[in-house]
Amino acid sequence: MKKRLDRFLEVFLVFLLSILVVAVVWQVFSRYILNAPSSVTEEIARYLLVWVGILGAAYCSGQNDHLAIDILPSKLDEQTQRKLKLIVNVLIILFSTLVFIIGGGRLVYLNHILGQSSAALRLPLSWVYVVVPFSGVVILLYKWIEIRNSEKSLI
Repeated sequence: MKKRLDRFLEVFLVFLLSILVVAVVWQVFSRYILNAPSSVTEEIARYLLVWVGILGAAYCSGQNDHLAIDILPSKLDEQTQRKLKLIVNVLIILFSTLVFIIGGGRLVYLNHILGQSSAALRLPLSWVYVVVPFSGVVILLYKWIEIRNSEKSLI
């Protein structure tokens, strides 16, 4: 399951990043060559940067490439390291649930209820912010898989 999730996120993030690059190149071209900056590409680039950043952070969490201070674990024995890793994963799950899923879900809901939309694209902002709870679910999946795999290695 982890490999499929990794592959999906890799392809999706590359796709989003490709669109982001095209939008930024067009924005620079239209601003400096055509002297007619495009507000649409500016907005597309801004929202894609949000998506790439937040989804990329969720992907990094699944690869255990996120920012970590590893002074303490290196001084502990293997059994204690596993317990510490479990505690850290549970804290990440708690944070992801409270901030990303619940908080992000409320953000999406409020923007949907208020009917807010972007200035140039007229895109509902709830669509832009839906990446927050989605990334929270991705982090939960990754951490659940990691906890499950660590329990299997103990058996």
